[in-house]
Amino acid sequence: MRPVRSLLIYAGVVFLGGALLAPWLSWGVQSLAAHLPEFQKLADHPFHRYVNRALLGLALIGLWPLLRSIGVSDCRDVGLVKPAGQGRKLSCGFALGFASLAGVALVVLTAGAREVNTGVSAGRLVGKISGAGLTAAVVSVLEEILFRGAIFGALRKTFRWPAAVAISSAIYALVHFFSGPPSPAEIHWTSGLVLLPTMLRGFVEVEQVVPGFFNLALAGALLALAYQRTGNLYFSIGLHAGWIFWLKSYGFLTRDTMNANTWFWGTSKLIDGWLALIVLAFVSLLLLKLRPSVKVGKIQPAP
Repeated sequence: MRPVRSLLIYAGVVFLGGALLAPWLSWGVQSLAAHLPEFQKLADHPFHRYVNRALLGLALIGLWPLLRSIGVSDCRDVGLVKPAGQGRKLSCGFALGFASLAGVALVVLTAGAREVNTGVSAGRLVGKISGAGLTAAVVSVLEEILFRGAIFGALRKTFRWPAAVAISSAIYALVHFFSGPPSPAEIHWTSGLVLLPTMLRGFVEVEQVVPGFFNLALAGALLALAYQRTGNLYFSIGLHAGWIFWLKSYGFLTRDTMNANTWFWGTSKLIDGWLALIVLAFVSLLLLKLRPSVKVGKIQPAP
């Protein structure tokens, strides 16, 4: 159970440490903004942004110690084999991710549940698309190393891989289900600890949990399944990047329409409606047809 213990310690450090670090980040930025006007825009961010950034920072800082504690000795242990010859997996994963959510967007637009945002200038469009592409490239690599390479990889050293998929996917969905509650009137050193539970307020709203949370969990399961079937992270990274591109682009490429059923069609988040669940279920059928590149089962822990 050593990998599970390591994950619990890691989670405790990230969430507790991030909540305690967030007020200090906020105070530091406010102090800088008082002397350097270029920091004012950053200082105006709501407090939950500081909590998110603190959690992310500690997650990245603690990733290497976590990997070492679960017996990872090189990049291959988290699915990052040498890139030579992996271009097909990466490109096929990206094509599947891009096409699946592009299909969701196209159906929504055709049904009139949202409409194309014609008010975006060409320059802003290029900037947003470029930013979405860069975000997709960076986030897909980092999150796949963390959630699939480290967390899923650690869990399948203790559990059979289907159970590891379920647990790691629930963790992935939980982290991505955080909402943005109002900032407290005053920031105290305990403000992060107080705010953190309220960032999960979406769980009290049925229409957000079903299907929003389950869509995220299914997406996490598909990424883990792709890793399990292909034997490394390249297909998962591509699949994730294709999804992230649309998640970052859809909100400014489209706009709301009157009386649209967002529970079925989804909001500007794209992946929070029943339509997205149907498409993700179809993607799961495609992934299940992949011939496994590794023996499926319980992975024995390193000595």
